[in-house]
Amino acid sequence: MSMIRDLRAVVRPAFRRDHLPRTAVHPRSSAIVDCAVYRDGRRLSEHCRQGDALKEVRRSGDGFVWIGLHEPTQEEFAGIAAEFGLHPLAVEDAVHAHQRPKLERYDDTLFTVFKTIRYVEHAELTATSEVVETGEIMVFTGRDFVITVRHGGHGSLRSLRHRLEGDPELMAKGPSSVLHAIADQVVDDYLAVAVAVQDDIDEVEIEVFSPVAAQPARTGARAAAKRRGADAGRIYQLKREVLEFKRAVSPLLRPMQMLSERPMRLVDPDIQKYFRDVADHLARVNEQVVQFDELLNSILQANLAQVTVTQNEDMRKISAWVAIFAVPTMIAGLYGMNFDHMPELHWRYGYPAVLAATVMICVVIHRGFRRNGWL
Repeated sequence: MSMIRDLRAVVRPAFRRDHLPRTAVHPRSSAIVDCAVYRDGRRLSEHCRQGDALKEVRRSGDGFVWIGLHEPTQEEFAGIAAEFGLHPLAVEDAVHAHQRPKLERYDDTLFTVFKTIRYVEHAELTATSEVVETGEIMVFTGRDFVITVRHGGHGSLRSLRHRLEGDPELMAKGPSSVLHAIADQVVDDYLAVAVAVQDDIDEVEIEVFSPVAAQPARTGARAAAKRRGADAGRIYQLKREVLEFKRAVSPLLRPMQMLSERPMRLVDPDIQKYFRDVADHLARVNEQVVQFDELLNSILQANLAQVTVTQNEDMRKISAWVAIFAVPTMIAGLYGMNFDHMPELHWRYGYPAVLAATVMICVVIHRGFRRNGWL
């Protein structure tokens, strides 16, 4: 027990009130986007200080506080963490970000991590195009408070807050209504991104399996090989972006199942029913992303097979021309051995006859290769 007390003394001092700098507790942090008290589903004030808001809620025993922050520093978040009694491990995750989606419970607080996804518009998909951009939203849900911490340039919760404030009946369900609304918005964004990524994959698939545009025979094979190489780069880049998408979606399945299936003291039973719908939508997105990954594997393999076929065709052409030029090379080699008694050596028409025979043999071989599709 003494070792546990010593460990707590090492981990928690940065978040105890008596160890906090005065500037971390009292002034409104620049990282705070919005702070409000909600009672009976209605907002009581336009802006508030986190400490005063929490005291007001706990004094009345009704309502909850919702504080929204954007990329707070350790110092900016320390005062809020101490005021609301947040666990140091969860606070560390919220400040430093780069977490996988998860749901954890610390005493009377739920800590949920969501990966947000935004589709990056592009005029043309290239081997270096960024298709999806990721961010994070961390949600601390307590009995009388919700704290949201957002990282990244997208995934703003301002419109979500306004929409919830327009539905007092839903907001009256407490902090779990905010948690559900955030989960629902994140998963809806997944659905929209999945549709856009599907369009990119369809475009790549069509280009990979479409014939090369008609070009002069001398440049057709070269153009085909160059295009196949460019397609491989685009496919690989798109596969990387889909894997990034997958890292955001797949780990969130278990937390959503827990919120929708297990009774939790901090989640209103009426709100828990809505989590089932979110879990269903998330499962559908996950299936799509898995299919995207498998489809891109197939397209990449098909593209590599096409490159191999193109290379084989080039090798056949090279081999055919080598065989044709081997005939005059062989005849020239025979007549260059300087023997006195060689057929037609002293015949007046021997030289043109040999040339004619050489050309005729080459023409016959060339026609044979053309007939077999080697040339």
